[in-house]
Amino acid sequence: MSVGLLAVVDDILSAAMKASAKAAGVVIDDAAVTPQYVQGLTPARELPVVGKIALGSIANKFVIIIPIALLLTAFAPSVLPYLLIIGGAFLCFEGAEKVLEWFGFGHGHGDDEGARDENKLVWGAIRTDLILSTEIMLISLANLDAGMSLGMTLLVLAVIAVIMTAVVYGAVALLVKLDDIGLKMAENPAERVSRTGRRIVNAMPAVFRVISVIGTVAMLWVGGHLVIANLSEVGVPFLYDFLHSVTHLFEWGGPVIVWIVDTAISAVVGLAVGLIIVAVVLGIARLFGRKPSFDEGHSAKAAAH
Repeated sequence: MSVGLLAVVDDILSAAMKASAKAAGVVIDDAAVTPQYVQGLTPARELPVVGKIALGSIANKFVIIIPIALLLTAFAPSVLPYLLIIGGAFLCFEGAEKVLEWFGFGHGHGDDEGARDENKLVWGAIRTDLILSTEIMLISLANLDAGMSLGMTLLVLAVIAVIMTAVVYGAVALLVKLDDIGLKMAENPAERVSRTGRRIVNAMPAVFRVISVIGTVAMLWVGGHLVIANLSEVGVPFLYDFLHSVTHLFEWGGPVIVWIVDTAISAVVGLAVGLIIVAVVLGIARLFGRKPSFDEGHSAKAAAH
């Protein structure tokens, strides 16, 4: 029986690794996006907040994504592309807001009013994680063997959910604590260790600025790609056809060049979609006499000048 159990476990792990391989890009995006949400917190609260977000991510996967994905796959597979379009559009909206913040429109996650409110930070991160985790799990589900039983499918998806969450939030925890590690190293009496620690500490502001940019681009890229691919699935293929025709021109450069071109076009489409949604939100807010935060930020900046 133990040999049979080990064989089953091996089958589950093998299927999980194979199915999740194509979701690696989204995992990287998830790890790049999340550190933005803990900026501005005191060092003592960074890991607890990352832990809360990780627990929220597990809940997203086990309570929402896996059950709904299995039900929809079995009974209403045609609904999935529409849900992914909505999720992609939300990521585009969040990414576009961040881009507008770079140009002085609105309040970023680092501002005084909202950035230190842990509940807002955690729920914002969990909301974004829901979209990214949905894509990770659906990509993995699509790459499972068609003849796999429901029970085995559920076990494989559960293993993928745990592994992906551990990888993403382990990486995030390491990133947000690198400065503390650097400080400890800087106090070491050994000059080489101390010098390395000081370099780590001095580099961290630039590292987080880069991570913030990568995270924003990741939102736009993943969101844009979700919109493009799933619009094609529901019978609106013009963006997908355009993307395919352009990337085809760069096949001479190999898969890396094709990926860069695909990513760039998806991000541009994501930004365009996000800005359209921002404009719609602005219009609706003004219609009801409310001023969105990014509009307030621009007004405050103008007044300061």
